[in-house]
Formats: sequence, structure tokens, C-alpha cells
Amino acid sequence: MNELVFTVNPQIEQSWKELLINEFQSDYFYRLKTFLIEEKKKYAVYPPGSQIFAAFNYTPFDRVKVVIIGQDPYHGPGQAHGLCFSVPKGVPAPPSLQNIFKEINADLGISIPNHGNLEKWARQGVLLLNATLTVRANQAGSHQNKGWETFTDAAIKALSDKKYGFIFMLWGNYAIAKSKLIDANKHFILTAPHPSPLSASRGFFGCKHFSQTNKLLLQMGKEPIDWSLE
Repeated sequence: MNELVFTVNPQIEQSWKELLINEFQSDYFYRLKTFLIEEKKKYAVYPPGSQIFAAFNYTPFDRVKVVIIGQDPYHGPGQAHGLCFSVPKGVPAPPSLQNIFKEINADLGISIPNHGNLEKWARQGVLLLNATLTVRANQAGSHQNKGWETFTDAAIKALSDKKYGFIFMLWGNYAIAKSKLIDANKHFILTAPHPSPLSASRGFFGCKHFSQTNKLLLQMGKEPIDWSLE
């Protein structure tokens, strides 16, 4: 096993580490690691290194039931902590997350929480996966096309190929494009516009993805997700 595995991959949960070992040992990942080392010499990079793989660490491969795909980590100080759409407690919920809470409230009658930390969802089997796992401070999209998308695409494809009955919630054109990686004969794909204020009123509000997801989980004999954050 080469040194790259130890230097890149100390923080990722074991089942994902085994599943994605070829990615960690690939040339593109070596280039990505080199890029990140250089970035951190010059800029603040989010999330902190220990939280880059948080989505995988909170939701081991064998516990995944639902997958929500985001695009990029938040790029403001203290916002990103490795789970898409989520922010740590004490950090105000960004507009897209506020709209997610509004839809949950309308769909399921669950009260809007006073924080935006989605770890509770992740621990129940909701993989909260950004396509790009790092970002330069205050520069949205700055780490796109550096290799992260190849890595996260491999994770999505592994989920599709090796399991049955996952529910993928794809919001916005970027996430919906990931459906090409998913076998629709084996999994459920729910699509809607992005919850951003720019598009939420064009069909995210009223999509009822949260109740649909729980109905599908119950039909498969699985425990539904408690979408409240109490």
C-alpha cells in the first residue's frame, strides 16, 4: 500500500475506505492532494481537514438509505463541516437550508429548527454528499474540476452498483445530472429544482420529497427518517 493512502485517507470510515481504495491510490487523487497542500499554504480552505470526509464518516456504506447531493461546501468562515447543506450549531442557516426546512414543515408539519446541523439525518442513513469536498475561503466553486468530482462520482456509482433500494434526492440541474451514474431500475430518483431562493418557488416547494422518501422506506421495510432536528 503506497504512502498516499496514509497521507490522504486517515479520516474516512473503514467501509468507504475499502470501497474507494482504488480512487485514493489513483493518479488523479495524488494530483488533488498536491493541489490541496499548495492551496493550504496560501489560503484558508474549508472545511477543516478532519471534516472533509464527514459525510462518509457519519454514514457508513452499509447504513446508507437516502442520498442527497450538493455541489460545493459553503465558503464562509465556520459554515462548512463536511455535510452538504448543513452548518454547525451556532451558524445561521443559509437560504437554501432555510427553504429545505420550510418544505419539511409544509410536507410533514415538522417545526422549523433553531439550528442547521444535519448530523442527525446523517446518523440515520442520509448520505449528505457534496460533489466537491473542499473550497477556498470566500471563493465559491474554487476547487471544482480538481478531482473531487471524479472521487464522489465513484462513490455514487458504487452505491448504485452494489446495493438496491436507495432513494436519491437530486435538487437542481447539477445534482440531477448525477442520475446518469444511478441505475433507475434498482433505485428511486426524486428530482426537483434547487432549494436556492432563485429556484425554490419553481418546484422545490411542494415537491414533498421528505414524505415520499419515508413512504418508500416503509414500503421496503426500512425505518423512516426522522427529519426533525430536535
